[in-house]
Amino acid sequence: MSAGVGRMELLAQTFVNAFSLEVSAKAMPALRAEAARIARGTTISIPYLPSEDDAARLAAARRVRELGFEPMPHLSARRIGSRAALEHFVERAVIDAGIERCFVIAGDLATPAGPFADSTSIIESGILERAGIKVVGVGGHPQGHPVMASAERWRVLENKCQRIEERGMAPLVITQFAFDADIVLAWLNELRARGITHPVLVGVPGPASIARLVRYATMCGVAASTSMLSRYGISIGRLLGRAGPDVFVDRLAEGLTEAHGQVSPHLFPFGGIAPTMEWVEHYRMRAGDAHTTRSPVADEPS
Repeated sequence: MSAGVGRMELLAQTFVNAFSLEVSAKAMPALRAEAARIARGTTISIPYLPSEDDAARLAAARRVRELGFEPMPHLSARRIGSRAALEHFVERAVIDAGIERCFVIAGDLATPAGPFADSTSIIESGILERAGIKVVGVGGHPQGHPVMASAERWRVLENKCQRIEERGMAPLVITQFAFDADIVLAWLNELRARGITHPVLVGVPGPASIARLVRYATMCGVAASTSMLSRYGISIGRLLGRAGPDVFVDRLAEGLTEAHGQVSPHLFPFGGIAPTMEWVEHYRMRAGDAHTTRSPVADEPS
């Protein structure tokens, strides 16, 4: 079998079985409408948005579970007002929605609203493992971090993963969404070289208007230079158009090897859940077509 066929099979396998999806509480009706197109057991990440309270996030987690998916609520450290508030939310999420995984982030407040200054302080609180959490997601930043230099980013990530394991839970690394697959691949190479072997969800922007993609990148602190956008397949002169992640995903899968371990796409449906699922299905068919139309004779080495 040629490398080309293997790569396309990898793409199809990844998107049929392994993608996760980010869905806010207010987007739950859209998730329900598209539920039949999403494999049962798919991880649905529920972001911690300032406009949505704990009641809305708990209701979202319950709905995700009812639909047959795996809810993964975010815990934004600096926005949690007290230890009791965190304990209550996690306990209710476990009891009511059966959550076994969560994603801990520092949050965007300059001054913490309560006792948790960063995601490490949540991990070290003991609340997660006592409630029954089994998997803890932590952030990865292939394209950089707004306030941490590279050496500090690696130190913090290594420390978080170590602390999670020491408490009997499994780390999961979830990256910010990116536009340059080569930067992500270089980051994955360094991640594995440092001995961090945990599964990785690579953030992938779903199809959306170019203007919206650039706006979200600016809001989230993701680098989006003209050259980087061009490598994603976006022309900065076409801000009225739309873009999908085909070029990014092609290049990412092309560069992945067994040495990278478990790496899956984490889709951000900036243009809506329905267009994102349509893109997944189209991409899956494209990968399958590339496999079935290739001659077996042509695949054999000469």
